[in-house]
Amino acid sequence: MTDEIDIPTEPRAAVDALATHLTATADRPVPPATNRWLGEAEAVARDATSDDLDTQTRRKRVRQVATLLKSADETGDVVSDRHIEAAIECCQVILVNE
Repeated sequence: MTDEIDIPTEPRAAVDALATHLTATADRPVPPATNRWLGEAEAVARDATSDDLDTQTRRKRVRQVATLLKSADETGDVVSDRHIEAAIECCQVILVNE
């Protein structure tokens, strides 16, 4: 992926972007073992977008996503890798600013 992906600087927008980036990896050609980690990270990220979560719970979910992403192996897919990098950056925005 050659286009630069903008990372939101506002935590709430970053939560939504986090889920969007992980959803974008779902249909990519990723090895099954890595795909399992990404799928779980996506599910937790989608949960973090829920409007009825308090800040502490949202941060806990985002920390879980960050841990899952660190556990995932290489994807072998440039587009997936860029979305994962963007998701990690979104996690940082949320955890530093919220």
